[in-house]
Amino acid sequence: MVLRFDEENQLARAIVERVGRRVVLALPLGLGKGNHVANALYRLAKDDPSIDLTIFTALSLDPPSGGRGLADRFAGPLAERLYDGVTRLDYVDARRKGALPKNVEVVEFFLQAGSLLHNRAAQENYISVNYTHAARRVVASGVNVVAQLVGPSPDRSHYSLGSNTDMTLDLLPEFERLRGEGRKVLLVGEANREMPFMGGAAALPADRFDMILEGGIAETARLFPVPKQPVSLAEHAIGLYAAALVKDGGTIQIGIGGMGDAIANALILRHRDPQRFRAALEALGNWPASMTPETGRFEEGLYGLSEMFVDPLMQLIDAGILKRPASDGKILHAGFFVGPSGFYRRLRDMEPELKETIAMREISFINDLPVEERARHAADRRNARFFNSAMIATALGDVCSDQLEDGHVVSGVGGQFNFVDQAFALRDARSVLMLPSTRNGGRRSNIRWAYGHTTVPRHMKDVVVTEYGVADIRGRTDRDTVAATVGIADEAAQGTLIGEAVAALKLEPGHRPRRWNKRAALEATLAPFADVLPAYPFGTELSEEEQRLAPALLRLKEARGNWPLMAKRLVRGMRLKPEAAETAALARMNLEAPAGLSERAMRAVLLASLREASGAEGPRRRDGGGAPS
Repeated sequence: MVLRFDEENQLARAIVERVGRRVVLALPLGLGKGNHVANALYRLAKDDPSIDLTIFTALSLDPPSGGRGLADRFAGPLAERLYDGVTRLDYVDARRKGALPKNVEVVEFFLQAGSLLHNRAAQENYISVNYTHAARRVVASGVNVVAQLVGPSPDRSHYSLGSNTDMTLDLLPEFERLRGEGRKVLLVGEANREMPFMGGAAALPADRFDMILEGGIAETARLFPVPKQPVSLAEHAIGLYAAALVKDGGTIQIGIGGMGDAIANALILRHRDPQRFRAALEALGNWPASMTPETGRFEEGLYGLSEMFVDPLMQLIDAGILKRPASDGKILHAGFFVGPSGFYRRLRDMEPELKETIAMREISFINDLPVEERARHAADRRNARFFNSAMIATALGDVCSDQLEDGHVVSGVGGQFNFVDQAFALRDARSVLMLPSTRNGGRRSNIRWAYGHTTVPRHMKDVVVTEYGVADIRGRTDRDTVAATVGIADEAAQGTLIGEAVAALKLEPGHRPRRWNKRAALEATLAPFADVLPAYPFGTELSEEEQRLAPALLRLKEARGNWPLMAKRLVRGMRLKPEAAETAALARMNLEAPAGLSERAMRAVLLASLREASGAEGPRRRDGGGAPS
């Protein structure tokens, strides 16, 4: 019989009474964590050193906070507006400050990207594991409690796992097995009326839960939103190339990262205005001779099979592109979701008939080929295109997506390797790894000769895309692989890469790429298509001033450590007179009337970056609703 609680501390004490003073708490990845339950258990352990608490989870979402630096000045008001009412995780705050109690350990297999590079506790307790193996690792760790945010049905007879069926559905059979062995394990739900109620396998009868927290603040807490970020010109170019890889009637997966909006925008452009799409693709050029670009409308439509149900997939549903049903009638199977507030609202308000075609499933179903009826699932997943972001690619085809070569973890392997493996297991499927050709304002190439860490090894190389083109490298010789990857690198790196390849006997002396890739040429090429390549294709929760600030702050972030460039911006910014829109942006950062040398310097470099970003944007719109109909 399910025990119901309306007070989290009472529930936490009941958990310890049931399972003992050694608590191994599993929290779902991202949005689906039972934050109030987790906080109550954390406080209990903090106050009682005899309780040993281990938290096993991934992607512990942490709202931004304010401060005095430029990034902090931007984040502070944004946090107040977007994250008011979101329940923060106490263990995240303590870990950030280096203040976790000795009897509390936090283990994660996927970190909030880039946010914990210099946090010792997070780096020491990261575990590298494929997403499909994570549930197995949780069981091996001795898990005895799962605390999950759930959406209640009106009569409270069912509670939906909502955003996170991913690992929980894989853990439930394991819990039954453990109970059969006499182990005390608990499934704890935290009811939240904001959580979209997803049916099917996600909707569990109340008696599947051992305890449920409902009522009070927990039930009305705001869901963690992830606001839209501006889509860069490079990302739009990558999106156009990626969209031409997708076959009508095929299958699509879009991974975590900022390129999802660009891909969806390009697919919608292709569907609504194929002629304009073809013109943009032809202008970009550098398409491999081994492939025929797909440029027609989506008559049959696509089927979605995605680890993460992201807002771009919702946009494809609403555009009438994601519509091909699998053999069970579903147009999308996904393992978890997280997104902007409007995405959650769309799911809550979605017409029941359409919601019935979306199925949240276990990650073993999504990221792998289910053993049962393998042939049927393979037929459902025909012509699959699995799109995922990467950090570094080598000229020989290795790809790094999760960690720096010195060992610092940026994010995690997650399900990326799973989809690469699935692409090789399925007939006519392709794994597409995407990355901008450079970083740090163009100073560092993301196409390297070698790199000290690999996420996807080169014996599983497939398709790599940058803003300069598509490298089709599956099954290619080393010579042809290097020629293709050099061909999509930036001009600043192409010559060096050729020299290294020639020295390694992988390219013939005198080799020249099909073209020398230049950023200025790319900007000129896409300028005529600015109206269909907006910075925010599907809108944004950012204000006008914040939309203007975001690309400028990104430029400053990319230039970090480039002192000559920063000095140049400082001098230029001191001489500039702000325009009206720039004055409003400076006011948003509380820099319209700087006090002291430090604030005057911040104002100058920011103003110079605002002017640069505005020039780079050209006539591009800052918001919009995707490609024109």
